[in-house]
Amino acid sequence: MESIVNVVLPVFAIMAAGYGAGRLGLLGPASSQALNGFVFWCALPALFFGSMAQVPTDQIFNVPYLIAYGGSALATFALALAIAAFAFPNRFGVLAMHALSAIFSNTGYMGIPLLQIAFGKAGTLPGIIATVVNGAVIVGIGIVMLEADRPGIGWRRILRDALLGLVRSPLIVSAFAGLLWSTTGLGLAKPVVAFTGLLGAAAGPCALFAMGLFMVGKSFTAGLGEVGWVTVLKLLVMPAIAVWLAFDLLDMPRVWALSAVIMAALPTGALMFVLAQKYEIYIQRSVAVILISTVASVVTLSALFIWLGVG
Repeated sequence: MESIVNVVLPVFAIMAAGYGAGRLGLLGPASSQALNGFVFWCALPALFFGSMAQVPTDQIFNVPYLIAYGGSALATFALALAIAAFAFPNRFGVLAMHALSAIFSNTGYMGIPLLQIAFGKAGTLPGIIATVVNGAVIVGIGIVMLEADRPGIGWRRILRDALLGLVRSPLIVSAFAGLLWSTTGLGLAKPVVAFTGLLGAAAGPCALFAMGLFMVGKSFTAGLGEVGWVTVLKLLVMPAIAVWLAFDLLDMPRVWALSAVIMAALPTGALMFVLAQKYEIYIQRSVAVILISTVASVVTLSALFIWLGVG
């Protein structure tokens, strides 16, 4: 119970505050978009660069952590895609979005603040690495699959669009810039540390508040059978695989092992809706998966934190 009060409850309380503000119309109709823009273009890039630039590269390339988180995502993706082909048959792009929605954790907007509350500064780097994996690998795979589903699009165009999508992402660019700076061993000047620290500190609460705003007026009712299955994959199957990898198969420090499991157990991130909207495919179901998995994660994350003894 202490885990829920100390760690999980504050995260969902901020989201609930955002939802309440949205329902009451306190911030205006464009508030969610504006706050999301601030987090995506300003606060998270500052956090990513400042954190990555001050960490030795051997800590950034934490292979066991990458295997635990990435392996759980890869295994769940394969399972989701295989079962969806028979249980929910559809065109390739729809199947791709189905599987992507089952593994794309809300690491940036929810995972990083959750790890920071749970582990303090030690939780920031695992959260950033998982977010970079999401943005660079999972989104990259998603773009390639969705582009391949478009008629008359050649592979050169597909790969070009996928690459452009990655290099234009402020999260990928800021993380890569921080990594390059880390290799120099020069450290950061105090004003830069202060700037990135202050701006980056706003990422967590603003992201959670924006998630609450995003939920206002969205529908939960599109394709509930399929949405329920995707939610089970995301909140139960993926973290179960991560537990096996992090605690049974790999030798990992406890904070990194716990972080891998928590990142795997997060609900589906809102970027799936952005992808669905861009390619005009799986839109209603992506919204339903995001909302239902987020609401259900109040229970599943609370249970996970109690079981893991976090908090």
